[in-house]
Amino acid sequence: MSIPKDSAGVGAHELAAAILPLVGGPANVTSVTHCMTRLRLCLAAPSRADGDALRALPGVLGLVVADGTWQVVLGPGVVTRVTEEFERLTAPERRGRDATPFKTTFRRLAAVFVPLIPALIGCGILAGINGLLVNAGLLPGLTPALAAVASAFMALIPVFVGHNTAKEFGGTPVLGGAVAAIVVFPGVAKVTASGVHLSPGQGGVLGALAAALLATRVERWVRGRVPDALDVLLTPTLTVLVAGLGTLYGIMYAAGAVSSAIGTAANWLLATTGAVAGLALGGLFLPLVMLGLHQALIPIHTTLIDQQGYTVLLPVLAMAGAGQVGAAVAVYVRLRHDTSLGTSLRTTIRSALPAGLLGVGEPLIYGVSLPLGRPFLTACAGGAAGGAFIGFFAMLGDRVGATAIGPSGWALFPLLAGNRGLGVTAAIYAGGLLTGYAVGFAATYAFGGVRRAAAAGLRTGPEGRMGRWSS
Repeated sequence: MSIPKDSAGVGAHELAAAILPLVGGPANVTSVTHCMTRLRLCLAAPSRADGDALRALPGVLGLVVADGTWQVVLGPGVVTRVTEEFERLTAPERRGRDATPFKTTFRRLAAVFVPLIPALIGCGILAGINGLLVNAGLLPGLTPALAAVASAFMALIPVFVGHNTAKEFGGTPVLGGAVAAIVVFPGVAKVTASGVHLSPGQGGVLGALAAALLATRVERWVRGRVPDALDVLLTPTLTVLVAGLGTLYGIMYAAGAVSSAIGTAANWLLATTGAVAGLALGGLFLPLVMLGLHQALIPIHTTLIDQQGYTVLLPVLAMAGAGQVGAAVAVYVRLRHDTSLGTSLRTTIRSALPAGLLGVGEPLIYGVSLPLGRPFLTACAGGAAGGAFIGFFAMLGDRVGATAIGPSGWALFPLLAGNRGLGVTAAIYAGGLLTGYAVGFAATYAFGGVRRAAAAGLRTGPEGRMGRWSS
């Protein structure tokens, strides 16, 4: 089957239709979600899927199987269109069965926050633009409006978290949102328990997540016990009452303590062991991305943004992408005179490098470094060096943060924030990127074994290891 790789809407249906039989058909698919680059599938019987055929499919950049989830790497933009088509193809089969077993809890937690990323990016960029205008004293009549537009979502993000949580875990979304809204309601300041006053926003997104989970449990318990004639009245009333009181007198206190601990721990980690912490975080992030485990950090990033206005972890982790870019460039240079083996791989690098510079690393990971083997390790070395660079400045008191999650690489510049002003923050982040590029390049050029790895891979032919990625 011939599938256009970059067609907007034309190839999405064909690619979804080609993927479906290779994962065992609609009866084998229990849930369908996606992140920024991957179609994420839970399969009833993974043995019925054909991983090799999936990897060889034109338009598929890679495949990761982790935590019971089959993650088909398609790239940004494409994954959204393919997921929509895939859901249409599998919805009739999935509607008739329960797709929420305990083993999918991790994926569902990630799915709560992934849909929020576009709003976080848009509002974060607007907040950055507004900050520049305020600092420059420009357009004073417009900046209050921009501030309102950029800040409203962040002020109400617990409501959206509650809505998505209830939706993912089998509850009524609006009830999850209603209970989570208690977290940000100004009137909670009048509530006391054991002489302790609550404050609006206490517990943040973690409190909203827990509140909506409680609401879902209460709703399902009540719905199974009230007469059908009274369900429409009693179920929502008791859900909001019981879960709401539980949120006020328990969840907000506990989640507030956890949220504060996360913020304190992140700041302490970088301020006290910054270079070492940055080395470890930047060096280990590529393996997390490869396994799809980086999604577990989304609630932590969101908590930090909600609590402090930015996440200090994302710029450090973004250095992994810089190491990946440096390694890819080294591979490209190493193979510049090798017309027999390097042409296909260099073509792959040219097409994937712009995305890598903008922080989308999967095409380079699955198309270049991971198939070659050793360049993946040297790319991690570049990420570790860049992370150590930013961590070193954090030890000096110069924190670099991001007001939104999702972008990295050059795309993160409009979202940068810190405690020393935008100029210093951007300079430190740029220094980290340059360090990651340089160390990733040098380590790969010197120790990457590029020609030997490329020869071993490319000689396996169009159905071999490298052939899959260079189509």
